[in-house]
Amino acid sequence: MNILGFFVGVGFILGGMMIEGSHPTALLDLPAFMIVIGAAFGAGMVQFPIGTVIGALVRLKWLIAPPRHDLIGQSSLLESMLQTARQQGLLALENTLGNINDPFTKKGIQMIVDGVDKEQLVALLEAEMEHEEYEEEQYIKVLEGIGGYAPCMGIIGAVLGLIHAMGLLDQPELLGPSIAVAFVATIYGLVAANLLFLPAGNRFKAILHDRLAFKAMTLEGLVSISNGENSMQLKRKLSVYTGQEV
Repeated sequence: MNILGFFVGVGFILGGMMIEGSHPTALLDLPAFMIVIGAAFGAGMVQFPIGTVIGALVRLKWLIAPPRHDLIGQSSLLESMLQTARQQGLLALENTLGNINDPFTKKGIQMIVDGVDKEQLVALLEAEMEHEEYEEEQYIKVLEGIGGYAPCMGIIGAVLGLIHAMGLLDQPELLGPSIAVAFVATIYGLVAANLLFLPAGNRFKAILHDRLAFKAMTLEGLVSISNGENSMQLKRKLSVYTGQEV
C-alpha cells in the first residue's frame, strides 16, 4: 500500500517532535489546514477544469489499491485466442468475448471479428491509447500543481498568523503560542506537498506507464491474431513485455 509511506513519514515527524519534548497536538490547527489545503485546491481549480481536479482526487484511491496489470495472464489469453483463430477462423473469436474482462482487449477482438483491417485496427486503438495518456497526464499535473502550491499557501497561512500575533503585543502571555500556531500552516504546506501530492503524482506516472505497456502488448497480440501469425511469433513479441524466455 503506497499510502503507508505517507503515514510512515508523518509518524517520524511526530516521533521527532515528541523526542524533542513537543506534543503532536501542537500541530492541530483547523484554520491553518483550511488556508493551506483549501487554498491549494482553489489554485488547482484556477489552473484546471473542475472535472479534471475531481478526477485527480478520485485517483488518490490508487495509493491504497493501484490498478493491477497481469502481463503474463494477458499473454496467455492472447496466445489462446490466436490458437482459436488459427484453428477455427477469426469469426470463432466472437465466442470468446464473454470471457474477456479488459475493455481494450474486448474492443480489439470485436473489431477483428467485424472484419476491420489491420491498419484501421492499429490506428483506432493507438488513438485510444494516446487519448488515455493525455487524460491521465492531466490528472498527474493536477496533483503536481497542488503540490507546488501547498508550500506557498503555507507561507500565506504563516503570515496571516503572524499578523494576528502582532495584534497581541499587549498580551505577552498569548504572543508565544500565537506565533507557534502561525508556523503550523508552513508545516501543513510542506507535508502535504512532499509527503502526499508530489509523491502521488510520481507514483501515478509509473501506473500510467504500466497501463500503456499493457495496452501496447495487447495491441501487438491483436495484430498478430489479425495477421494469422503462429504462436512462436506471438510469444517472441510478447516476451518483450513479460520478460519470459521463449
